Amino acid sequence: MRISTIQAFNNGVQGLQRNYANATRTQEQISTGNRILTPADDPVASVRLLQLEQQQNVLSQYKDNLTAAKNSLSQEEVTLNSVNTILQRVRELAVQAGNGVLNQTDRQSIAAELGEREDELLGLMNTRNARGEYLFAGFQGKSQPFVRQADGSYSYAGDEGQRKLQVASSLGLAISDSGKKIFERVTNAGRLDSALTLSPPGSSLSVSAALVQDEVAFSGALPFPPAGVQVLFGNPDAASYEVSEIGVPAPAPVLASGKLDADPDKSDRLVFRGVTVQFDGAAVGGETVQITADPTREKQGILSTIANLRTSLESAPNTPTGNRQTRDAVAVALTNLDHGMSSVDGVRGEIGARLNIIESTQTDNEDVSLVNKGVQADLRELDYAEALSRLSFQSIILDAAQQSYVKISSLNLFNQLR
Repeated sequence: MRISTIQAFNNGVQGLQRNYANATRTQEQISTGNRILTPADDPVASVRLLQLEQQQNVLSQYKDNLTAAKNSLSQEEVTLNSVNTILQRVRELAVQAGNGVLNQTDRQSIAAELGEREDELLGLMNTRNARGEYLFAGFQGKSQPFVRQADGSYSYAGDEGQRKLQVASSLGLAISDSGKKIFERVTNAGRLDSALTLSPPGSSLSVSAALVQDEVAFSGALPFPPAGVQVLFGNPDAASYEVSEIGVPAPAPVLASGKLDADPDKSDRLVFRGVTVQFDGAAVGGETVQITADPTREKQGILSTIANLRTSLESAPNTPTGNRQTRDAVAVALTNLDHGMSSVDGVRGEIGARLNIIESTQTDNEDVSLVNKGVQADLRELDYAEALSRLSFQSIILDAAQQSYVKISSLNLFNQLR
């Protein structure tokens, strides 16, 4: 085969360039510590590395979301803990207000502190988070959720939404709770009406507000009749009474019976299927008391409970009637405060469960992230021992190629003519 001089030179140069490029690439791999410098080095591993990097980015976002969720729930937990502390103090004040030896001045002093606690509680319910959004406004984070009206009542301007964050591939975690759920939808113990519908001449009987004191008994196996009950006095004597369901054709079955104390100055209590009513005075027979439910008062906000108690203490006169008014207001307030604290504690329990989920999810994500980084390292990182051996071998080949090129390039037909 005929080989021209230019061909010999070109072959030599190409060989030198190829060997030099191999040695240079190996040296670059050693300096960077990476086995794959371009996708062409290992197409399959490059695709896998791209997938792993995308997964790592998603895990990083989940980590940020978990941190944000933990911060939001921790703030909510601290706020609800402060709310519970205030409610405990309000309950103490309510118990103190129920002391029969207090006069009107003492009650007004208690009402003054209740007003301060009411304002403090309103501020906590309108707490903002780190982004400036109201914590208990649902999805309406820019609107103040609890607003005091001109007449002293309260309204809720938020909604029942619950903001969530994606903290795992198939897990969205609630990071807030609606103020309506926590503070407004509280079971109202004073949702029943009681009234003397018939009071014969000479009767001094009076009836207190009906109180649902036992929710289990009220809606249990023998629930309180939906249409209400009536209490009839006079059988077999003036002080005796019978309880029957309203709307049942005569003769209505007697559901319960009892008798007032002989001392008209003492209060008598009727307890029927979770409902408590106080009777004062003396009956002459023929009195009729009706106890009915008011569907519009099924729920009552915590702020309204405190406001109602405060108003009652401020306005109750220093008379036996005023004392009974205070007694009834305190009884309803205590039961409703217990319901309110149960509602707050229930949400605090839910927050604790979510914080536990955050902790376990963070641990899982960290474990997955470590595995991800380990697989990336196996695919990308260089085996230094193998690379150094390869560089040494490539250096020998390059040196041999350079020496052989020098010898080949010196071969010339004109040298034979001298």
